[in-house]
Amino acid sequence: MSAMGGHYRGAVRFFDHLRARLSWWDGRIRSLLFDLVAALITIRFGVNLETALTVPNVGLLIAAVLAFVVRRRFPWLPVVATAGLATFTGPAAAASVAAYTMARRRGPSTQLWVAGGLLAAVMTAHTYQQFPQDLHIYAIASAATAGVAMLLGLWVFQRKMLLVTFRERAEQAERERDLLAERAVAAERRRIAREMHDVVAHRCSVISLQAGALTLTAPDERTGEVAEVIRKTSATALTELRSMLRVLREDENDGPGEMSGELASDPTLSSIRRLVADSVESGENIRLDLPDPLPETSSEVGRAAYRVVQESLTNAAKHAPHAAVHVEVTAEDGDLVVTVSNRRAPGTGSDAVPGSGYGLIGMRERVTLAGGALRNGWAEDGGYRVRAVFPLQ
Repeated sequence: MSAMGGHYRGAVRFFDHLRARLSWWDGRIRSLLFDLVAALITIRFGVNLETALTVPNVGLLIAAVLAFVVRRRFPWLPVVATAGLATFTGPAAAASVAAYTMARRRGPSTQLWVAGGLLAAVMTAHTYQQFPQDLHIYAIASAATAGVAMLLGLWVFQRKMLLVTFRERAEQAERERDLLAERAVAAERRRIAREMHDVVAHRCSVISLQAGALTLTAPDERTGEVAEVIRKTSATALTELRSMLRVLREDENDGPGEMSGELASDPTLSSIRRLVADSVESGENIRLDLPDPLPETSSEVGRAAYRVVQESLTNAAKHAPHAAVHVEVTAEDGDLVVTVSNRRAPGTGSDAVPGSGYGLIGMRERVTLAGGALRNGWAEDGGYRVRAVFPLQ
């Protein structure tokens, strides 16, 4: 299908390029020149200056010329006008224009053959009146002249129809390609959702159940508190994961590529308090500074700011365990500034967990999509710092 669509698009591009090269000959200029030539030919060969220059004949000639001018809108008028001209002039030139117009506008239709038969009859009758002794010669010549014009009009009509067909097929191939791509994306989303449900959701459920059991059988209070934090965290992660799975699966009534809704636990700027509190409850050393009241932000900015803090705290816990972390959110000059910095981890850092680097990439993409900018790197005191700036409006 893609190869066939490519052939169609190539043909359409060829005709478009040809039309662009001949644009000076297209449109009104071409029509005006053609009408002028047709009128001059009709006047030149349509009046016998010695015998036919009378008021009725001149009036009929003017009406015929006007009929040729509006022939594109009313293709039958030149045919009727040609029949009228046959009363006092040889209609070969006018008949050629009429035949060309009818063929180009109507194509190989019944109307074309009726018009062709009428023109042939008119020309034959006029030739018999003027040249009865050479009827066959002049009749054949007149019919050939109109026939060539008719064939030329049919060629133009067929070329136009061919271009329209190529364009329609190219558009259809484009639509089918987009539809196949959308179906492939939807299938991949469903596959990812199944894998996440079967693997990640299952393991989160096991963690939550094991932590809940440890809470009931903990040998001391501190172990029970840590187990409860693990249970709550895994339960929250499981809830958010199921919400994401609903988004990935999409509702069947939604259009292709549309999200079926926001996440059930869509975070906002105020959610940072709960995020930090959960981390502190799990034993992290975090200080939070938030403005009071919180600035108003769009849902996109609030969600991105939350994810910056979340990913930064995760990275600090992995790469600098037990290090002091400072989370600061401020509103400066119409911008929302989110800064997360952590000191160097105490000890040798042997507890640090190696990372994949995808977290920072995803964080930067989120900030960029929200219209902000992200900077991250090592601080002067040897720690690490992440700073995200979002427009408030």
